Amino acid sequence: MELGIDILAILFGVAILAGFIDAIAGGGGLLTIPALMAAGLPPAMALGTNKLQACGGSFSASFYFIRKKAVNLKQIWLLILCTFIGSASGTIFVQHIDVEYLKKLLPFLILIIGIYFLFSPSIGDEDRKQRVSLTTFSFTAAVIFGFYDGMFGPAAGSFMTLGCILLLGFNLSKSVAHAKIMNFTSNFASLIFFTIGGAVIWKVGLIMMVGQFIGGTLGAKMVMTKGKKLIRPMLVTMSFIMVAKMLYEQGIFN
Repeated sequence: MELGIDILAILFGVAILAGFIDAIAGGGGLLTIPALMAAGLPPAMALGTNKLQACGGSFSASFYFIRKKAVNLKQIWLLILCTFIGSASGTIFVQHIDVEYLKKLLPFLILIIGIYFLFSPSIGDEDRKQRVSLTTFSFTAAVIFGFYDGMFGPAAGSFMTLGCILLLGFNLSKSVAHAKIMNFTSNFASLIFFTIGGAVIWKVGLIMMVGQFIGGTLGAKMVMTKGKKLIRPMLVTMSFIMVAKMLYEQGIFN
């Protein structure tokens, strides 16, 4: 399908903002998916194209964190592999099930995340005791997070960040950095299967990917310089916004 220059310019701007938000707290899909559907893309095409453009932001943020040595790829190769497998499985699985029940449950799970960060002001300030090994985390949590992101996706970055804090004992900035590596991995795996299914509009996705790359880089820089002063308020804010949006779509406020 062909979109006008004005629509593409708007989508490009939306992608910059979404990439910035995603790099810090997740939830950028709240902006990009509705924007793509408002531009006239069918739901399946919007989801597939969204995965393409999301790869730009998650890759740029991941690359920045790697350059700043916030993550060590040699140490987390198993984490990456398990996330990839989980996401690929979730993308395949979602094509055969009804996710309506998950849509109804998800707002309450995200609300718990928002409340947890709101009333735990010291969580993630420093590295804490590691509760599970990285290997165990990879074979369990990483697979689950990847599966969820491939199957559905909203707030996946927030779930990944909280998992790194609670299970691996990482501080907040370090958790965001590792969550973004996982998020890019799951986005890429999911994109492969959307591409196979022909559900990607490349022109639109690539233009938005450039915007995501810019926004993701800016967001990652803010994580490294502002740390918890920026991440915690963003996580709480985006969690509550996501809850409100999902409940509204379910007709709770109607």
